[in-house]
Amino acid sequence: MEYVAWDELGGRPSIIVDGYPADGTVLTLSHWRGSGSPEELADDLSTQIAFRYLDRPDLAVDAEAVSNNHFDEDGLCGIFAVLHPGEALARRDRLIQVASTGDFDTFKDRDMAHVAFALGTFMDEDRSPLGDAFFSRPYPKVSAALYEDLLVRLPEMVDHPDRFRAEWEVEDSWLARDEERVSSGAITIEERPEIDLAIVRLPEATDDGALEDEVNLLDCHASAIHNRTRLNRILAMRGRRYQLRYRYETWVRYVSAPTMLRVDLAPLAEELTASEPDGKWVFDGVESITPSLRLDGAEESGLPPEAFVEAVAGFLSR
Repeated sequence: MEYVAWDELGGRPSIIVDGYPADGTVLTLSHWRGSGSPEELADDLSTQIAFRYLDRPDLAVDAEAVSNNHFDEDGLCGIFAVLHPGEALARRDRLIQVASTGDFDTFKDRDMAHVAFALGTFMDEDRSPLGDAFFSRPYPKVSAALYEDLLVRLPEMVDHPDRFRAEWEVEDSWLARDEERVSSGAITIEERPEIDLAIVRLPEATDDGALEDEVNLLDCHASAIHNRTRLNRILAMRGRRYQLRYRYETWVRYVSAPTMLRVDLAPLAEELTASEPDGKWVFDGVESITPSLRLDGAEESGLPPEAFVEAVAGFLSR
């Protein structure tokens, strides 16, 4: 079996990891809802599902290729497991930690978080050591090239993360800053479990340590928050800047803990806009991977913080 780019499968018998089946797919190992992954293999991450497949030789299929239509940490670790079972099983817990950091911004092993941060740097066109020319191609070609490159590098990255310090230290410093702020009380997390809401209050002043990345919650690293709360609706507040976001766990089939169904926040956006002196509140839609409710057209809201909290909490309660 070999890795084959998604757009080159051509109907070959394949295993798809962390996505939906292609023409010719004989097995899907994915936490995506509706992917057709076998029920008996269900788990939170596609990487965990891939390992469960390795645990069940009775479910083995005859496939020529393994692939995925996008590149991310979970897909990489899961495809590596399918391609190299012996090497992967020896690193099972560590690879799962890399995938968890990449998908959910949660981890127990800081070294494996470093690996995920390094992979994020390789994926980032603006910061990647792979160079501008690497990213000048269409996305399917870039995704395939990332798999081809990083499937080779992954064992060394997992075994010797310090060798990739240049790729992870910037993000790790950003996370360490925000972890210290949570520990000191400068960042507070109020939990309202009855509506699956965590209210994160951030200090108004911040230095320029954040990256332009989806793990950014109003300049706060999401892992500093996600590692401290299991609630899946995150309301981040910095002064009169507000963002309400659903965690990725609510988009996939997350089996280890129940998640409340996503609520369409478009009606809330309309309610808030009606009270907003400047700007318009917009919502990405429940089908987006990590959709957010945010203000468009103004830097700050005209609504006082506690009034905003009660508007959100009241809507979710209803």
